[in-house]
Amino acid sequence: MNSNTQSLESARSQWNWRGKGRPSFAVTPQIDQLSVWDFPRPPELVPDPREIIILWGEMEVACTREAWAVRETSHPPTFYLPMKDVNRQLLEPASGSSFCEWKGPARYWHLVNKFQRLNSVAWSYPNPFPEAQSIAECVAFYAHNLTCTVDGKKVIPQPGEFYGGWITPDLAGPFKGEPGSQDW
Repeated sequence: MNSNTQSLESARSQWNWRGKGRPSFAVTPQIDQLSVWDFPRPPELVPDPREIIILWGEMEVACTREAWAVRETSHPPTFYLPMKDVNRQLLEPASGSSFCEWKGPARYWHLVNKFQRLNSVAWSYPNPFPEAQSIAECVAFYAHNLTCTVDGKKVIPQPGEFYGGWITPDLAGPFKGEPGSQDW
């Protein structure tokens, strides 16, 4: 086993919660809700046909019914939208990158127009691991500073500065990113 494989296996093994049982502090979902504690780890990629719209002020950034929801234990879903449904003229590559032990290396994007700019507001996985190949031509957006809706319902950004999940009314938490959640 090479050191890259060992590092990846070490990162993947660190998680205590894997969607096989809810911790005692998990909120019991109502009948029309899903518990994020039932989502698996490693995460699952699920096609989501609901209408997703992202606005930057009055400007439409994206609109799709072909998103992928990445669902992972303790996280609200992160929605990956097909690039074909995104206003590509607003995207500008950003410097920097990160690495996900489940999806692979990420790249970041700014939103820009001639009047304003939102730095590193989106990210993508152009060369994901094979198990995440379905999001290779997609981009995800942080909901901070944008108006994001799922089937007309405004989302709440996942707590924390790093996480990009979207909290919708059909979810029960608590959610990774809240105070005290660093070990989830």
